[in-house]
Amino acid sequence: MLLLLLVINIYPLLWMILNSLKTERELSTNPFGVAREPVWSNYIEAWKVAKLGPYLVNSIIVTLSAVVLTLLVGALAAFFLSRFEFKSKGFLLVYFTFGMLIPIHATLVPLFIEMRSLNLMDNRLTLLLPYTAFNLPITIFILAGFMNAFPKEVEEAGIMDGCSVMGIFGRLILPMLTPALATAFIINFLNNWNEFSFALVLINDGALKTLPLGLANFAGQYNRSYTLQMAGLTIVLVPTLLFYLSVQKYLTAGMTAGAVKG
Repeated sequence: MLLLLLVINIYPLLWMILNSLKTERELSTNPFGVAREPVWSNYIEAWKVAKLGPYLVNSIIVTLSAVVLTLLVGALAAFFLSRFEFKSKGFLLVYFTFGMLIPIHATLVPLFIEMRSLNLMDNRLTLLLPYTAFNLPITIFILAGFMNAFPKEVEEAGIMDGCSVMGIFGRLILPMLTPALATAFIINFLNNWNEFSFALVLINDGALKTLPLGLANFAGQYNRSYTLQMAGLTIVLVPTLLFYLSVQKYLTAGMTAGAVKG
């Protein structure tokens, strides 16, 4: 069963990579075979058509900035929601959890109007703010759930050593939170890296567009250049694949640690 699921998931990617190395004629006559002579120039042409160079830099800047801000705000919010008792704690937990249920597409129009009225269109903050806001609920949910398993003696030991509240957070809680932070980092990174709708609606300046928007450059005169489109998709896939393969052990460790302690 696992082998069947693996084939179902891998085959479309393999088919895309194989066909990215063919000519258009070979693709139409032999769509499921291996290219007789790999056309590596498809990748060079796709890189130029989609303008992937500057878009890649923009994606890295926006994605990493949003992830760092989300983890910082999310960790602080989770710390206070998990380790302190106050009157509106239950309401705030439900409020943040409810954020995970809101479909992103339902917010596109009001968010566009709001960003335009605030003169926040077409700059570096345009995507940073919605990416942070929409990833905060899942981040707080993961971090607060992980923190709930920490014994109260951690804070008591910190108080005995003269730590302030922020000292307990920075010196005691944060190091213990590493597996959950790694998990939240990976989820946030993949969400932001692959996000298309907000970038399409909120960014019009070509100098600020991100990688998913680069693939839209294949529309028009390149609409029927399937081999170029597949080469472009393969190029965009590579950073995501390398990132996931390099950090997937932390994702597994974070999920497992949370499951055991929870």
